[in-house]
Amino acid sequence: MVQPKEQEKKAWLLGVGRDNDDGHLRITRGHNYQLFGGSEGTHDVMQEKAVKFNEKLRERGRHLEDISHNEFRDIAHEIGLSDKNLPPVPPEP
Repeated sequence: MVQPKEQEKKAWLLGVGRDNDDGHLRITRGHNYQLFGGSEGTHDVMQEKAVKFNEKLRERGRHLEDISHNEFRDIAHEIGLSDKNLPPVPPEP
């Protein structure tokens, strides 16, 4: 009997900009992130933050799918994201 492969953990950063008034659909995909929408300025900021987040992961020798919620928030704060832009921390079991 063949054993099923263990499912590989995957994680993505998702950015959604909601301030687009020019009708242009902006989509950017990169290593472990996807960004959708926003004005040109908002989309540029999302790209910058996604790249910086990945740089911080590399500096720590970590992968997005392996970090805790707290480590995620620490990195987010290091790159200048405020709590209003972050998902809530789930309660501990």
